[in-house]
Amino acid sequence: MPTELPKAYDPSLIETKWAEFWVRERLWDVPADVAESAGPGAAARKPGAAAKSFVMLLPPPNVTGRLHMGHMLNQTEMDILTRWHRMRGEEAVWVPGTDHAGIATQMMVERQLASEGTDRKALGREAFLERVWQWKGQYGGAITDQMRRLGASVDWSREYFTMDDNLSNAVTEAFVRLYEQGLIYRGSYIVNWDPVQQTAVSDLEVEHKETTGKLYFVRYPLTDGPVGGTDSITIATTRPETMLGDVAVVVNPADERYTALVGKTVTLPLVGREIPILADDWAKPEFGTGAVKVTPAHDPNDFEIGKRHNLQNLIIMDETARIAVPGSPYDGLDRYDARERIVEDLRAAGLLVEVKEHGLAVATSQRSGAVIEPRLSPQWFIKIQPLADKAIAAVEQGAIKFTPAMYEKTYFEWMRNIHDWCISRQLWWGHRIPAYHCPQCETVCVSRTRPERCGSCDHAEMQQETDVLDTWFSSGLLPFTVFGWPVEQGAGDRAQGAASESLQRDRTDLDRLYSTSLLVTGFDILFFWVARMIMLGTHFMLDVPMPDGSKRELKDAVPFREVYIHALVRDADRQKMSKTKGNVIDPIQIIEKYGTDAVRFTLASQASPGTDIAFNEQRTEGYRAFANKIWNAARFLFLQMERAKAAGYNVKMGPAAAVAALPEITPVETRWIFARLRAVCGEVEKALADYRFDEAANAVYQFFWGEFCDWYLELVKLRLSFPSDAEGSPAPVEGASEESRPIQNPETAISLAGLVGVFEASLRLLSPFMPFLTEEVWHALYENEPPAKSIALTRYPQAADYPADDAATAAIATLQELIVTVRGLRKDLGVPEKEAAPIVLHGDNRTLALADANRDMLAKLARVGDVEFSGEPLTGAAARGGAGFDVAVVYERQIDVAVERERLTKEIAKLEKGLQAAERQLGNDAFLAKAPAAVVDGLKKQQAETATLYEKAKASLTALPT
Repeated sequence: MPTELPKAYDPSLIETKWAEFWVRERLWDVPADVAESAGPGAAARKPGAAAKSFVMLLPPPNVTGRLHMGHMLNQTEMDILTRWHRMRGEEAVWVPGTDHAGIATQMMVERQLASEGTDRKALGREAFLERVWQWKGQYGGAITDQMRRLGASVDWSREYFTMDDNLSNAVTEAFVRLYEQGLIYRGSYIVNWDPVQQTAVSDLEVEHKETTGKLYFVRYPLTDGPVGGTDSITIATTRPETMLGDVAVVVNPADERYTALVGKTVTLPLVGREIPILADDWAKPEFGTGAVKVTPAHDPNDFEIGKRHNLQNLIIMDETARIAVPGSPYDGLDRYDARERIVEDLRAAGLLVEVKEHGLAVATSQRSGAVIEPRLSPQWFIKIQPLADKAIAAVEQGAIKFTPAMYEKTYFEWMRNIHDWCISRQLWWGHRIPAYHCPQCETVCVSRTRPERCGSCDHAEMQQETDVLDTWFSSGLLPFTVFGWPVEQGAGDRAQGAASESLQRDRTDLDRLYSTSLLVTGFDILFFWVARMIMLGTHFMLDVPMPDGSKRELKDAVPFREVYIHALVRDADRQKMSKTKGNVIDPIQIIEKYGTDAVRFTLASQASPGTDIAFNEQRTEGYRAFANKIWNAARFLFLQMERAKAAGYNVKMGPAAAVAALPEITPVETRWIFARLRAVCGEVEKALADYRFDEAANAVYQFFWGEFCDWYLELVKLRLSFPSDAEGSPAPVEGASEESRPIQNPETAISLAGLVGVFEASLRLLSPFMPFLTEEVWHALYENEPPAKSIALTRYPQAADYPADDAATAAIATLQELIVTVRGLRKDLGVPEKEAAPIVLHGDNRTLALADANRDMLAKLARVGDVEFSGEPLTGAAARGGAGFDVAVVYERQIDVAVERERLTKEIAKLEKGLQAAERQLGNDAFLAKAPAAVVDGLKKQQAETATLYEKAKASLTALPT
């Protein structure tokens, strides 16, 4: 018999136990040799036959991370999908890992060092990196520990860290190949410089905050005296401190105000340097004065102007955004302090014309919060073509599908306007760029290994590049590097040195698991990560032959087949969560309060493509009650199984199986619940395939609580009458002969088997959404001797597993409507809850036969004392009408006529609106021409039923006493 469950459901008592069990038993590990796998459905396959693979890569959280609600949503959705595919018999491989997070991790360790009164420069690079590895070992596993605690069904045997040796070697190989292909170059360009982290950051790592700044108007005196009556040109700038690096003033060639000044020179205020006035289309006559100062080393637009006019690049700030102009009175000042001094000096010199308030977007670093300083800096870049073209073609050709589809347009817009990618960072923590500089002749050599001597001058001490790679470069390679890339290609490639022997790795995983099936991620890293994975995957994997040796096509080079972009989790007022607002929700606290299953179900029930989630604890409290409902239903079922055993019924559990057909004597409610189980299986299947987690969760919820618990359990109680209950017969003796056992009622046996079967299937249906609760109850159901180590390794219920029964479905629908109608009448009439009352019923022969055959059902669920049939329609205050019947409750107490009149009046108005809506639709020729026949037939049926109810309501209103 089932293992007894505690009276109260307490998730804290079961979740840690099963989370540890799943990891300890390595239930989610998938070996490289698929023939060795024992996943669900493996036994049904031919020996050695590979199952269909469902492969996902976890967006690697930063090693510095802690679980937040965005992670919780992402991992809930991924876990639901992984468990669902696994239970469908597929080889589900969910690969976990963490990212070394160059900027974030270095910042954490530098803060730690600062608290000790030192810094990384005092330690030196090697000692600093040792400290980072120590920090990683001590604190870096927090988020993956939380994932284990939350039961994420990832393959922990494949867990990676982006700085692992094999992945680091692959990063080096990728860099060298791109360099050899002419797709990586080094040059000095304007970058977004973070003066706190003292590194370049990408455009995607910059946030623009709208603020009110100032626009300064400054006179630049003409060097050779007045021209046309003017002795100066006034420029407008938001950053006067950068004038120390000015090399020109530009005006628009079409701006007639300045035509005579083009080619003249001005004297740079406070500096004294002569600089030219040039004509360039960049200058906009409508902005400021129409004249623009040019500082090529500190502004991206000025840098382009400088290239067009062959201007000098003067760097006037150091890595910390302090003025670095030796001999200048501003040397060593912070940029903002320098701004104040410069403005005061300009004012004193009579060169500051005016200062106006001006709206502008201030660029700040996402990581440090520092205001970005555009700065000319030598950096390493990837030429974005031809990578971008292949990535665009992959989506255009349908090799990658986006859900929601609107993100495809966003992807194209960004990819078609993409710039070369700056991949170097001025950090110490990260993948060090495999480039080596000769200090003697300044030759730069890119190599897989450190060269012993300079190839140009034979110098013996080559120095490695100090910069590291952008974290997104290494993470962009993950979809193929985690599965063993680079791999041995062939004799021709080896002869060209495409990969060294040390990098030749087993390609079993790469052949079987690439391309991955799906990427689930947030919009915020669509360009950071998603687009870059597509670019790098389609570039590198096109060179890897297919498993059969044939040439790989673009559709097989993509890193994933589908991308599902999930929404944001907001607070209950739909505000974005932020520490500043104080509305951040800690998922761990919510989990400790309500249980992981309730939080997962809350997120799933609201997760629909393109719609943000307003997280409300009240909903979680409701789903905690749902978990309690499942628990109590299990306790009820286990009690019935104990009663059955005592009565001699055979209720020993075996492996759950599909129900091809039900015996002819199967009661109508059991036929109905199996038909409903079939329908809900189909609904869940379609919803999950479309990433409608909300529809899938709500379908399961409504089925289990609304149909199984609220209706079926009450109905099936009528069948579970065991001889030992009625006659007090003793429990059968173990080992007694069949002849000595009590006679079993076939209807009772079928009902009990149906109850157990549907409940067990419901647990499997719920398992991906609520894995802990279903695991606990399922093991208890099988007396801790289940047919598999985990419910997650069994078969997911399929619609085809259970019989349809339209007649039973229609019958129960009619009986439900009748019961609900009688309950409403009893309430209106004030019939005491425990008192039975007779009813009078009018309807078609089918309805009357149903009521007659199921008097016990009506008595149990609607407190019906007796059923009398009428040949005439029923009206009056004690009568109600359904779609196919009229029913009246016979009770002496009179209803409140005024209240009943008001109720009927409202009902008639509601029905009138329904009829009008139906008439509009059915009278719309355009709609009828396009709508499927089934939809039109359904509307006509609904219209007819509404019309019937309308006439009955009017008759009842007329029959009321005045």
